[in-house]
Amino acid sequence: MSAKFALIRHGAYEQLSQVPSALQPFPLTVEGAEEVRRQARLFAEWLKETGHTVEPVVASSTLLRAFQTAEIYIDELKDFFTSAPSIQSTFNLCERSVGAVANLTIEEIERVLALDPRFDVPPKDWKSDSYYCLPFDGAESLNQAGERVAKQITAWQEKAGESIKLFIGHGAAFRHAACHLNAIQFNDIKKLSMFYGHPVVLEFVENQAPRQIFGDWKQRQIQDVPD
Repeated sequence: MSAKFALIRHGAYEQLSQVPSALQPFPLTVEGAEEVRRQARLFAEWLKETGHTVEPVVASSTLLRAFQTAEIYIDELKDFFTSAPSIQSTFNLCERSVGAVANLTIEEIERVLALDPRFDVPPKDWKSDSYYCLPFDGAESLNQAGERVAKQITAWQEKAGESIKLFIGHGAAFRHAACHLNAIQFNDIKKLSMFYGHPVVLEFVENQAPRQIFGDWKQRQIQDVPD
């Protein structure tokens, strides 16, 4: 039996400058919401052409930008859900947490590290290093965040039906999750990004690595772009 799921990155939001995405609580911008709606309508066209349906429970990260993205998708795909849709929010789909220094700027985080004699100077590329974890309570690496997301997806897979499951969250965590699921290679993580609001639909077939059946990864032009 196959299991189909869509990874959907949230839309553009009111992001603080020079602050790791982490757990910023801000909403979508007007333009961000419009782009999500456009992408959802394109997805609806593909669903209509292929005859696919969508599972009624939409999984979203707890962050507002992801929740609002889920609301727009529910509004635009209302004809394709197998029953009345709802949103199930979970931290398991959130972006990498930087723990106690959440929503400080990169400069402020590095200053805190320099002031504490217990900590080493972080590598220059610490923000995009898949395995680096800040030494603060509650912090995790990008790879750990991806593993968390992948576990959420595989837990769903065990009871999946024929309809497509929507997972709405964050670019870096989704790319690392895709690597854990063998959908992309580790070397691809920094080469790829995700378009705002655009679904990448993958399908598990007979416990094989998932294959891509709709949507495109974004080719990354500049490394270390916030997700």
